[in-house]
Amino acid sequence: MDINSVNVEEIVKQVLSSMQNGDSAPVAKKPAGAIPKTARVAMLTQLEKFELKEYPIPPLGDDDILVKVEGCGVCGTDAHEFKRDPFGMIPVALGHEGTGEIVAMGKNVKKDSAGKPLNIGDKVVTCMIFKDNPDITMFDLNKQNVGGADVYGLLPDDDIHHNGWFADYIFVRKGSSIFNVSDLDLDSRILIEPCAVLIHAVERAKTTGILKFNSRVVVQGCGPIGLICIAILRTMGIENIVAVDGDEKRLAFAKEMGADNSVNFKNFKGQEELAKGVEAAFGGYLADFAFQCTGSPVGHANIYKFIRNGGGLCELGFFINGGDATINPHFDICAKEITTVGSWVYTLRDYATTFDFLKRAKAIGLPMEKLITHRYPLEEINEALKTNLAMQGLKIAVINK
Repeated sequence: MDINSVNVEEIVKQVLSSMQNGDSAPVAKKPAGAIPKTARVAMLTQLEKFELKEYPIPPLGDDDILVKVEGCGVCGTDAHEFKRDPFGMIPVALGHEGTGEIVAMGKNVKKDSAGKPLNIGDKVVTCMIFKDNPDITMFDLNKQNVGGADVYGLLPDDDIHHNGWFADYIFVRKGSSIFNVSDLDLDSRILIEPCAVLIHAVERAKTTGILKFNSRVVVQGCGPIGLICIAILRTMGIENIVAVDGDEKRLAFAKEMGADNSVNFKNFKGQEELAKGVEAAFGGYLADFAFQCTGSPVGHANIYKFIRNGGGLCELGFFINGGDATINPHFDICAKEITTVGSWVYTLRDYATTFDFLKRAKAIGLPMEKLITHRYPLEEINEALKTNLAMQGLKIAVINK
């Protein structure tokens, strides 16, 4: 036997020794430290007041997963619940933009919702907990958004308690969607949920047949939603983008994210003047397509004036009832023959697309990580929500050390 054969045998021995019970299954990764018997949950117990509650970690069923939370973004929905409880859910464990590491899993758990293997130690995000709706599937071409499903962070409190990502651990139960995102860094993982909202919006916009590679696109509203919208358009190769907002710092950041020009609506009086400002920003043309990201009825009323005859509009700003908008159907829709689509949340496929978008954005140098402007420990979650409500910074995140 020559030396090459000996080396091959050694390699085979090493591989076999790393197998579990002599079969082809790899040894599961070990969690970093023992799992505690109890863990903290940030429970919203009354308006504008989270309390850190200690609850037992329930026994794991064969289809359940226990995830140690690493971080979670603060969504506008969290802020609305914190301030007004519009869903009537108090007491409730909030937080749905979260991510963390699998530390325990039931014996039936093998793959994530996209068919990717799952192991202890993998980094994951959740999407929705499905009710029995056959129209919501991963690969259904007749896509339906997942707005009718339940979501972690907006579940009624129950005997599990570990139902939201503002916590030390989250209990992911049978019937939940979950994705292995171990190839993304923490900041990217925290941004997945809001980015999926915009991936869905852009996919909706594409159904009009108007949004093209060389389209002139206006994005109104440069909070996290509008800024992510700009980034997605830029990764698609669309360069002629005008951002509209009333904050110069946000408009400057919009250019970092890919906008070619910007318009501060505070510099104009009335709809007509503002529309002329947008037209000038496009070099004398109105937009081919518009994304309305503000959640403001006034913003919605304005957006039609920015769009050319035969153009398109995607309205995605109204995640809750923001009030009625005043438009003139003749001048704003009929005479201009504007094609309009609405967008709300996302599909499972949009979630998977989002992972590729985040990698592409990083590859072309878009500073996605700068969207997270404030980071708070779980102990300071009340301050985190107040910072969001004060509209300080952009994306606020709760990070577990």
